[in-house]
Amino acid sequence: MHSPDAKRRGMKAQASEGYEVLAVRYGTRQAAASEVFLNYHSYGERDRPLGMDYFFWVIRGQDRTMVVDTGFSAQGGASRGRTALLSTAQALEQADVLPGGADQVVVTHAHYDHIGGLPAFGLPEVIMTEAEYDFWTGPMAARQQFAAYAEQDEIGHLRELRASGRLTLTRGACQVAPGVDLLPVGGHTPGQAIVTVRAGPGQVILTSDAVHYYAELEQDRPFAIVADLPAMYAAYDQIRELERASGAVVVAGHDPEVRSRFPARAGHENVIRVA
Repeated sequence: MHSPDAKRRGMKAQASEGYEVLAVRYGTRQAAASEVFLNYHSYGERDRPLGMDYFFWVIRGQDRTMVVDTGFSAQGGASRGRTALLSTAQALEQADVLPGGADQVVVTHAHYDHIGGLPAFGLPEVIMTEAEYDFWTGPMAARQQFAAYAEQDEIGHLRELRASGRLTLTRGACQVAPGVDLLPVGGHTPGQAIVTVRAGPGQVILTSDAVHYYAELEQDRPFAIVADLPAMYAAYDQIRELERASGAVVVAGHDPEVRSRFPARAGHENVIRVA
């Protein structure tokens, strides 16, 4: 199956539906600019500390709840020195997503901090790009510069989901639900995708790791982990054009600025309302 079948999933929502969109912060770490931006020395600036937050995203409509990415596992985060603020289950609870309450899980790419929480979701449909799945289940993914950012048991879980018929693979731009689209952009990983969401009168772009930090868009500074540099630059151009054309709100994937650009929900500092 290469594209979700809207009729099969019994969609009732209309394309005009406005969704609530939440960024859920579940982890953090202290990094440096030289770790974050590709060839940072080329900018002629001194190195500096730079925080990095870890998010996944909840899209909630009248008749469905979707989750975009799932966070890192306890093992995947600990082995890389990441600070877990909340487990995936705890983070979902704070966002008012009950166990088994996600109708669909969209995976933007298969790095450890985006698929490690998949087992916490029960049995929803999981959607990702075919290019991403094929890469991480193929031989090139075993090379160290790729393998360092993935957990083999988590890639194995993707294979199990595929074998059981729960993993839908997409080619090209794909409607996940009315008003929610998955767009492949590449760059950071071979099948990296972004998600656009119609939220009331406007649009939200969940860039995930196509844009880790707003500086990537605003200063044209590529991220340090890159599979295809021209594709990464092209993704920035595409996201800027989407922003200009629709006045969309851009949500970066790891930038602590997300917490200052958007308000937290009352009583939950790690649940940020972006729409």
